[in-house]
Amino acid sequence: MSSRVNFRQAQYLISAQTFQQCPSEEGAEVAFAGRSNAGKSSAINRLTGNGKLARTSKTPGRTQLLNFFSLGEPTLRLVDLPGYGYAKVPLAKKNDWQKHLSQYLHERKSLMGLVLLMDIRHPLQSFDTMMLEWAADMEMPVHILLTKSDKLKRGAAKKSLLDVCQYLTVENLTDLVSVQLFSSHNGDGVEGLEAVLSGWLLPAQDGSAGGEIEPYPDLPDNSSTLSAAGSNIDSTTASTPDAPDS
Repeated sequence: MSSRVNFRQAQYLISAQTFQQCPSEEGAEVAFAGRSNAGKSSAINRLTGNGKLARTSKTPGRTQLLNFFSLGEPTLRLVDLPGYGYAKVPLAKKNDWQKHLSQYLHERKSLMGLVLLMDIRHPLQSFDTMMLEWAADMEMPVHILLTKSDKLKRGAAKKSLLDVCQYLTVENLTDLVSVQLFSSHNGDGVEGLEAVLSGWLLPAQDGSAGGEIEPYPDLPDNSSTLSAAGSNIDSTTASTPDAPDS
């Protein structure tokens, strides 16, 4: 089997308004989560080389369903989760999204890892830290994309990357969480993201993981690949104690 997933084979599979509408648990999937303005759909489109695969909008919060995309076969999937934060919908609707998002993360056994997108200019907001805390509790791998890195100069982008690495080190998250710079605008970081996702998806496809994970707990209400701070860090990559865009 190839050591990389061919993300260019991505196709729309199904959208689910509720957890019960999600496709079967066969195989493995990686979910993309983040605030409504973090650029999730743009990142998926850049990763797959298909600018129309995931719906994008100038209005944050337009992703209101759990959108599944197959990667050449239905047993390998990407999932675009509803954005958190800015959607201009009634509070009851937001609470409904939160319930289904929590249930997905709580019960989805084929979920191999979470890509958590943060605007590089505003990382580590409350939703981001909540997701990291949940991942730590459940030992769920997370890969952070510091998106829109093209909007900062090289030095400022590197500083933001190092700041996040420092946070991960202080919170003892470096074994589970990696981080990188990413730009959907110019494609910086795509190769690093592909490598991380292939490392999550392919072992599961081989049968060594997937569908065997214990259920996750409820969430609280409310390249450059780097696993947190290390000494040999260039402007885009690093590795944590050993150290990780739209």
